Amino acid sequence: MAGHNKWSKVKHIKAKEDAKKGKVFSKLAHEITIAAKNGGGDPKANPRLRSAIDSAKSVSMPKDNIDRAIKKGTGELEGGNIEEIYYEGFAPGGVGLIVHIASDNRNRSAAELRNIFNKNQGSMGATGSVTHLFHFNGEIRVPLTALSEEKILEAALEAGAEDVQADEEDHIVITPAEQLGIAANALREAGIEVRSQALVYIPATSVEVSAPETAAQVLKLYEALDDYEDTMNVFANFEIPESILESL
Repeated sequence: MAGHNKWSKVKHIKAKEDAKKGKVFSKLAHEITIAAKNGGGDPKANPRLRSAIDSAKSVSMPKDNIDRAIKKGTGELEGGNIEEIYYEGFAPGGVGLIVHIASDNRNRSAAELRNIFNKNQGSMGATGSVTHLFHFNGEIRVPLTALSEEKILEAALEAGAEDVQADEEDHIVITPAEQLGIAANALREAGIEVRSQALVYIPATSVEVSAPETAAQVLKLYEALDDYEDTMNVFANFEIPESILESL
């Protein structure tokens, strides 16, 4: 597994920017609604919902917003007719992109995403044109302050994890996709704080973008896709050298 690449650093910085702009509330509300729709409104019996609520609380999302999103998912309020869709495409330089969307209108989202790709020197691809470049895995995030890396690794492997990595804030526990909920619950039962759990696409191989102009185009498209109102997540397989990344 290639693991998390320089795209992860870009994603981390972008997430902080989104949090400042309040965009994170909208994405979390969609995640809570979808989780409740697919698995019911009881977080004790729905690991995905529990994780989504924990993520919402971690960024101080108001309780009323959380409750409203759950009720939309369970059908108690209107607005829960949302489905998850994955679109695939390419950025300049042959970079692969997978866009995770939560939408109540599949045709509208497809047309608007195609427009974003076309305006930013990218192109949408057919189903399967990009996913073969990635591994589909579960990702569990545990705060760096929770336990030592050795203890996290030991607990994670016992819970069925494949790998443990780290970034600026978290231990990142990688699991088989079908083991995500089981592994997350096992870590919780072991007394380990789980910041979030999600199904993710991790690059199997990366595309190095060493030309500054191309790197700027890739980042522009990535940001445009991530800023789209229905976007939940954007997965990419680019590597941009640190020197170029800092200059941009």
